[in-house]
Formats: sequence, structure tokens, C-alpha cells
Amino acid sequence: MATGTMIKLLTVVEAARELGISRSKVYELLADGELPSVRIGRTRRIAVTALEEFVAAHTDRAPTRASA
Repeated sequence: MATGTMIKLLTVVEAARELGISRSKVYELLADGELPSVRIGRTRRIAVTALEEFVAAHTDRAPTRASA
């Protein structure tokens, strides 16, 4: 990380809102290790970049048609 660069961290509620899923589903993804997080005391924070990578990894790609 470059000096002076801040990583934007979201709460579980904020991450759920961004993904359009429930708070409990975010906790499930965290527990399963599918969504990385940072523990600060008793709270969890999720980096915006982690959300972006999660979405990219779970985005369905349109199947390509084979040439006949």
C-alpha cells in the first residue's frame, strides 16, 4: 500500500446494502471465507476492493456460441 493511500472499509450492513443481500447472508459469506474481511475489535469491516473482487468472481459470463 502506498503511503497516504487509504482503503475504504464498509460495515457489514453497508456491504449488504451494496450487494443487495441481507446482513445475515454477508455474515454467512464471511464465515465461509468467500468474502474477506478485517476484524477491528469485535466488529468486521469489508474492503470495497474485496466486494468488487467478489462480484467479479461471481459474475456469470454469457456463453459464447460455437461456430457451426
